[in-house]
Amino acid sequence: MASGFFAVLDDISALMDDVASMSKIATKKTAGILGDDLAVNAEKATGFLSSREIPVLWAITKGSFVNKLIILPIAFLLSAYLPTAITVILVLGGVYLAYEGAEKVYEYIFHRKDNADGDDPIEIPEEDLPELEKKKIKQAIVTDFILSIEIVIIALSTVVNETLTIQIATVSVVALLATVGVYGIVALIVRMDDYGYRLINLNEETDSFSDKVGMVLVNALPKIIKALSVVGTLALLLVSGGIFSHNVELFHHLFPGLPSLVKDFILGLGIGFVAVLLLQLINKLFKHKS
Repeated sequence: MASGFFAVLDDISALMDDVASMSKIATKKTAGILGDDLAVNAEKATGFLSSREIPVLWAITKGSFVNKLIILPIAFLLSAYLPTAITVILVLGGVYLAYEGAEKVYEYIFHRKDNADGDDPIEIPEEDLPELEKKKIKQAIVTDFILSIEIVIIALSTVVNETLTIQIATVSVVALLATVGVYGIVALIVRMDDYGYRLINLNEETDSFSDKVGMVLVNALPKIIKALSVVGTLALLLVSGGIFSHNVELFHHLFPGLPSLVKDFILGLGIGFVAVLLLQLINKLFKHKS
């Protein structure tokens, strides 16, 4: 009886070792997309009133967990029974990401003056703030869904030859780390100014070390948010371009002499602009008919 119990423990230990080693490999392979995920979601989780940043971020985080719960079982089933569908889903998701990135570029180029004053939530009537929050949360969760698919698929590809148990455990660990890690860092970023003010008010001495550190944090936050907005847009275009390059045969052999990053950016921006223009055309047709 005792020997059987220890044998089970030994099997569990061996399984956990396998999962840990495979999770490490999968995490390395998804590091790039996780960085993009961080940049995109940090940009989307900012721009709210200070008192609403954490509640909004928590709502997005819960949505991200739900996304993973939806994606994981479907990914395992499709991988086993209909692997072609995964490619189709990836490409459709890539079109959405390219559209989001290209739309930001389009707005910056053609409507920069119109948006010069920005849509600061503080200037919006208080009764409209809940609707604004819901809209941004929904957009963030949809984008997270597409990026989560890419993360799960890449992680799954690293353990495709392993047993089903190791596949499920490894990909689930990577998905959990992606959500906790990404949104944990985003929470630190969006609250950076609050930490800075606390350091400034830590003691009554002026020009103390804590004051200097606090001022650095406070002054750095707007620059970081602006940088994340740019990086997030680039990330959307690069991720989408990478999806097209790796999953569409025509694009895979296109521009063979270009570096992969440049090629991915061109593909993402080009297809994104096509998607933006098509959507605008469709909207105009519907408005004309109505």
